[in-house]
Amino acid sequence: MSDKIDVQRRNFFGTAAMTLATAQFALAGTSQAGLTNLTAAADADLNRTKSGSLPAIKPGTNTAFSALKQIDAGLLNVGYVETGPTNGPAVLLLHGWPYDIYSFVDVAPLLAGSGYRVIIPYLRGYGSTRFLSPTSFRNGQPSAIALDMIALLDALRIEKAVVAGFDWGARTANIMAALWPERCKAMVSVSGYLIGSQQAGKMPLPPKAELQWWYQFYFATERGQLGYDKYRREFSRLIWQLASPKWNFDDATFERSASAFDNPDHVAIVIHNYRWRQALADGEARYEDIEAKLAQGPAIAVPTITMEGDANGAPHPEPAAYAKKFSGKYEHRTISGGIGHNLPQEAPRAFAGAIIDVDGEA
Repeated sequence: MSDKIDVQRRNFFGTAAMTLATAQFALAGTSQAGLTNLTAAADADLNRTKSGSLPAIKPGTNTAFSALKQIDAGLLNVGYVETGPTNGPAVLLLHGWPYDIYSFVDVAPLLAGSGYRVIIPYLRGYGSTRFLSPTSFRNGQPSAIALDMIALLDALRIEKAVVAGFDWGARTANIMAALWPERCKAMVSVSGYLIGSQQAGKMPLPPKAELQWWYQFYFATERGQLGYDKYRREFSRLIWQLASPKWNFDDATFERSASAFDNPDHVAIVIHNYRWRQALADGEARYEDIEAKLAQGPAIAVPTITMEGDANGAPHPEPAAYAKKFSGKYEHRTISGGIGHNLPQEAPRAFAGAIIDVDGEA
């Protein structure tokens, strides 16, 4: 198996495959030059970095955004929050599943206070984002979501932005940075390199790895689609608990995000995303060329900081497995203190600090 195919498989399927992958890198004599591991508590002193002036903040300090905005962009009317000076350098913050823009409710004021123009959109199928046409295919392909964000930058007349996200948002940022580097000044990506392909999705994995993807197998069934539709909140809350086992979020925090899952297209988008990734659902012909490029596992050259929480309960690759995928300025930071999958909301100062630092490298 080639390194390229192996990297795609590892990044797409989780930690059990990561162990073998890391061994393969070691046997091949892969250098870890350029991979810097910074382990720090979530509220650690950042004075060694350009982000050292950020104020300390307790996660959950902020509970609301300013007024939500709407704009037509590509196939969508996108709901988004904008904060900070309009003439500041742009930052695009991208949430994952099953989360929403409130993952960045504490990150946004930190960045706005540092002079950034912060844009936080609801992805297709979430919140107030809607398809412009009732006949549009409710497509959850990763390439389609990335093109949504390129269209949003166009609509907002933003030529280039720092892109940052986790989960679906990290994958979207990865695709943007790999295929449209001229639109991405720099990137922050939780869990590293997450570009995959349908071909990689067909590969069986050891049982422990397959177990972590139980919800994908559930979503592959009609029962799973009906169950997720009926129990959206219960299902999403369970994922939050499993993915961030040490995050003691309260009911109000969850409910602020859960309302985003009432979007009429939410279930269709989520189910299609996971079925497509296992090659159990077709995509659209318009994205075939993009998917062919992504299947090659393209390297990312824009300045990048990857991040991982020390208590991430969701499937995720080990940092050593994806270090070679970043060919430009690159650093990895592991954030300790019981930080799980929703790193921006659990460790907002560390996440905002990474954005400021990587921007300084661009």
